[in-house]
Amino acid sequence: MTTSILSFSSDAEILQVRKKQTPAQPQSSGTAVETGRQTFKSGHTKPLKFRRHQLEQLWRLLDENVELLSEALYKDLRKSNHETVIGEIIPSKEEINDALKHLDEWAKDEYVKPSLVNQIGTKCLVRKEPKGSTLIISPWNYPLFLTIGPLVGAIAAGCTAVIKPSEVAPHSAKVMSELFLRYLDSRAYIVINGAAHETTKLLEHKWDHIFYTGNGSIAKIIMKAASQHLTSLTLELGGKSPAIIDENTNIKIAAKRIAFGKSFNAGQTCVAPDYLLMTEKVEEKFMPALKEALEGMFGTNPQKSPDYGRVVNHRHYQRLTKVLNENQSGEIVIGGQTDEKDLYIAPTVVSNVDREDKLMEDEIFGPILPVIRVADIDDAIEYINSKDDSLALYVFTSNNKLAKKVLDSTRSGGVVINDTLMHVAEGALPFGGIGPSGMGSYHGKKSFDAFTHERSTMIKNVNPVGEALMAVRYAPYNTTNLRVARAFLESIPKFKKSFFTKNLKWIIVAAVFGIGYKRYA
Repeated sequence: MTTSILSFSSDAEILQVRKKQTPAQPQSSGTAVETGRQTFKSGHTKPLKFRRHQLEQLWRLLDENVELLSEALYKDLRKSNHETVIGEIIPSKEEINDALKHLDEWAKDEYVKPSLVNQIGTKCLVRKEPKGSTLIISPWNYPLFLTIGPLVGAIAAGCTAVIKPSEVAPHSAKVMSELFLRYLDSRAYIVINGAAHETTKLLEHKWDHIFYTGNGSIAKIIMKAASQHLTSLTLELGGKSPAIIDENTNIKIAAKRIAFGKSFNAGQTCVAPDYLLMTEKVEEKFMPALKEALEGMFGTNPQKSPDYGRVVNHRHYQRLTKVLNENQSGEIVIGGQTDEKDLYIAPTVVSNVDREDKLMEDEIFGPILPVIRVADIDDAIEYINSKDDSLALYVFTSNNKLAKKVLDSTRSGGVVINDTLMHVAEGALPFGGIGPSGMGSYHGKKSFDAFTHERSTMIKNVNPVGEALMAVRYAPYNTTNLRVARAFLESIPKFKKSFFTKNLKWIIVAAVFGIGYKRYA
């Protein structure tokens, strides 16, 4: 894609795209819900062969349409082709690759060893069954990756899905709806475009699982709607993710990785470092290094760089500039330049921000980075713990004891030591929040698990030996049978076991069998 020939979307252009979306929809929300439900009931999505084929088709969708997807993301977010490929397309394809590689293993029945009471004539297993008809509501900041990721889990698990992309990224939503129709089974995976009205209508229906990525205020609305049907939820939210810069770290590398984490997608990332914590002494070394890192990435004027993104729309631009202008403390030491017509906010660092300032109230979700000065690591930990649990926490240090202290003394969805953002791309790690930053997790097998019901299954035989062993459960009850039943059913913890008790279960089996044999002889 040649970015120079593409013009950034105006609000008027976005409105035109939204208008075009409605007639392009293959189904209304009500019809889509019913289609998905009936498709699931038919068993169409359950065979592993079908799931594998749909995952392969999803991979082809990404592989064969890089230019088209990049163009849509550029129009929505001024996202460079490089950021689209490494931040949206590659991680989406890796999620698919992981699911294809492990699908047989994830989906097979899991046999478990029964306890003593069910030792004879019993099989215990966990069946991995799809939850059913699901709803995926995805955000605008990574419209492709944060739609494909949950969808991979739904397909791998054998569910159907109605997908509601964000109207704030209309070009991406339009392209995805067209490509999904072309590549995927339209009876099982249906895109519904629109705004709040369409989302509200979708939430009126009964779902077997809802997967939402976005902000906490909307999550509360979704939880309320889900509660009407006791629907299970995965909520991927956000929060103010702190980054601690310790004196015992490579300042130059730390600065470059902070610059990357905050400038990628113009800071519109749910796990972007939201604020920095460091001593004044560390700050004196860190700020020049951070300025150098940003200039190395985008030059002295990031507005002219083809690699630096833009704020998604005027509403978010005004929100960000308002909080920056209303800031009552601190000093802008890097950046600060803005251009409303271009939706441009330079990578901006505000030093020595007061802990109660407006910049520290809500998640910033943009290229503005406050710096809080702390006395020491204990002061930093105390401040972090005074805020809501964040989606991510970053610590830059070569001191393993300090890193462990932070881990032991704080809570967050995830933690990265000496880097930013990279844990999101690691499929071996579950990704999710805690408390206000989210509920549930996904990526890799966790994506499959999110859309899977683990159905406990016990298969018993009816032979006389097994019946004799279980005879003590039947009335009429007596003291002797109760003693035997307690000994049979109640396990002995390891710290209480002696040589005799280690072999007691076989004595109990013999005794119970004797009682049962006497009853049924």
